[in-house]
Amino acid sequence: MDIQGLGWRTDLALLEISGSTVEDRGDHRVVRTDDNPTFWWGNFLLLAGPPADAADARQWLGAFEAAFPVARHRTFGIDGTAGSLAGTSSFVDLGLEAEVSSVMTATSVHEPTRPNHEATYRPLESDADWDQQVELTMVGEEIGYDLEFSAGRARQFRRLVDAGHGQWWGAFEDGRLLSSMGLFRASPGLARFQTVKTHPDARGRGLAGSLVHAISRFGFADLEAETLVMVADPEYLAIRVYRSVGFADTEVQIGVEKKPAE
Repeated sequence: MDIQGLGWRTDLALLEISGSTVEDRGDHRVVRTDDNPTFWWGNFLLLAGPPADAADARQWLGAFEAAFPVARHRTFGIDGTAGSLAGTSSFVDLGLEAEVSSVMTATSVHEPTRPNHEATYRPLESDADWDQQVELTMVGEEIGYDLEFSAGRARQFRRLVDAGHGQWWGAFEDGRLLSSMGLFRASPGLARFQTVKTHPDARGRGLAGSLVHAISRFGFADLEAETLVMVADPEYLAIRVYRSVGFADTEVQIGVEKKPAE
């Protein structure tokens, strides 16, 4: 299965180099992250296209359950560059939720309109820095990231850093991590952002925009990237931050999920 979407291509590339496995089954790919089974988007099926009808959607649910027999979630990516929610209706009828993401790219960046020059912007270095990253991941999230998930993701990202694939940067004030994000080489000339997050108490101060600008410059200079890729919720206010430093919407990415029952 050839992957068309830039977002999915970079997603899978980073998952593989951080320890996940990706199995090509012709009309779909099975993505597994064995050391973090509660990571929904590390344990999912990527389909070449949307289900043809309700029967097809049920078959895909069966394929997921066969691949992940103990999973409590259900997650499917739908490949493409200009997807729409119309193709997800058969999944939605079976109780899954569809989500649209904007795949954004930049070949250059500039400082945001309202930069923050008070914070210190640097890579995470110590165990204490990474402990703060785990804590930041769990703060203020409606979906309730737990310690198992957050610590597992931090381990994956730290492996990428230690292997020289990129860096995880933070905005610090008096040693406190207030905003963070990663940037990693997905393929020659292409680098992908991961998990942009700002503490709820520190939002609206220009931290994220200034951090995106700083780490993007690192990506162009040190990772030799020609294009930076970021996947964002088109309805979330933060997308304006990315546009403010030079990112533009280039593709649409579609996923469907069913969260574990409480």
